[in-house]
Amino acid sequence: GGISKDATTGAVSVPIYQTSTFEQNGVGQPKEYEYSRSGNPTRHALETLIAELEGGSHGFAFSSGLAGIHAIISMFGPEDHILLGDDVYGGSFRLLDKVFVANELSYTIVNASDLSTIEAAIQPNTKALFLETPSNPLLKITDIEAAAKLAKKHQLLTIVDNTFATPYFQRPLALGADIVVHSGTK
Repeated sequence: GGISKDATTGAVSVPIYQTSTFEQNGVGQPKEYEYSRSGNPTRHALETLIAELEGGSHGFAFSSGLAGIHAIISMFGPEDHILLGDDVYGGSFRLLDKVFVANELSYTIVNASDLSTIEAAIQPNTKALFLETPSNPLLKITDIEAAAKLAKKHQLLTIVDNTFATPYFQRPLALGADIVVHSGTK
């Protein structure tokens, strides 16, 4: 694992590739990279390292943590229901409350530290438990392993915002979570 030297230059740190396009073999014959919007070596290195730090199989980089959360919540459709920890980042709450509710996605706010509250809020159309621990701004703690075990019992995805703890202090995937998201700007 880790970072290996750049094969082209021998640089021991990943270079920042600022190009928008990459050379192609011909029309409709892209090489590994075509346009930076769909991938570039710098972003690929970042995504690979974050996945490695988290113990995950894949990593995806976005322009902000909230953009990553938007992508995750976009997996759910109209009529789906999500359980939302009562002290998640305000931007996450507003995204769900103002954008996704308009698309008929519903949610219930739960005390994510109380498993009986979580279980009581599960509905037939509940698809996920979204929590943040430590939470922002009150630094509430949720037992990720216990919450993920309960979620799995009900076939729910467990999504953890791990911005404050980072994978240095907490690895939600190892504790049973299915998806982890970070904001790199905190």
